Amino acid sequence: MFWAVHSFNSDGVEIAYEDEGEGPPILLIHGFASNGRVNWQDTGWVKTLVQAGRRVITIDNRGHGESEKLHDPALYPATEMAEDARRLLDHLELANADIMGYSMGARIAAFLSINHSNRVNRAIFAGLASRMITGVGGGEAIAAGLEANSLADVMNPEARSFRIFAEQTKSDLKALAACVRASRVKITVVDLARIAVPILVVAGDQDEIAGDVATLVAAIPGARGVTLPGRGHMNAVGDKTYKAAVLEFLKEGI
Repeated sequence: MFWAVHSFNSDGVEIAYEDEGEGPPILLIHGFASNGRVNWQDTGWVKTLVQAGRRVITIDNRGHGESEKLHDPALYPATEMAEDARRLLDHLELANADIMGYSMGARIAAFLSINHSNRVNRAIFAGLASRMITGVGGGEAIAAGLEANSLADVMNPEARSFRIFAEQTKSDLKALAACVRASRVKITVVDLARIAVPILVVAGDQDEIAGDVATLVAAIPGARGVTLPGRGHMNAVGDKTYKAAVLEFLKEGI
């Protein structure tokens, strides 16, 4: 499948995206230290959704992938990253779309669903569940690990795993450090209760970063959840059960 990277100006920040397929649109928002290609194309999601008759749009969040790299933490609030996603819909002249986010992308998708519910048909929050409410923590340790002179200097296990992943994705380490210092915003149960679109929550039962699915489902009116057995944070994104649940969920909106 041939992919062409496009970009647009999102209130002064250059944001990259890819656009493939025809049919009802779905916007995919990747997780921290990843990008649209790694999170969604390499895991087979784009192919799966295009074959299901979908127009698939992937965004590279600011500081990630082919998007502009910013080194000021003040430029990475999750609410502003959600506005990047909303402006991408504007740029593509899409009145609304289905939305799926993984990990940090799920938080961004949640803010988009809360603040711009008229732009969201259905949303999937994956790789982040109860900890969307309670907070993930460890941001400063991860930032320090990203800023270390080398991987050998990173002792914290979680920070080390993110440093390895960031190097694999050839990311801008300073941009990621700035992002992780600013983007892990808790979302209150009061705000989650405002979500008025159908929501599917998905996470692995061994995913300590995501937390438990049931707590987040209970906070969102009408939401449903899927827990993936034997899956953790790094190996859930391409899971077959996850894909099947999402395809079934999306069919209900057609």
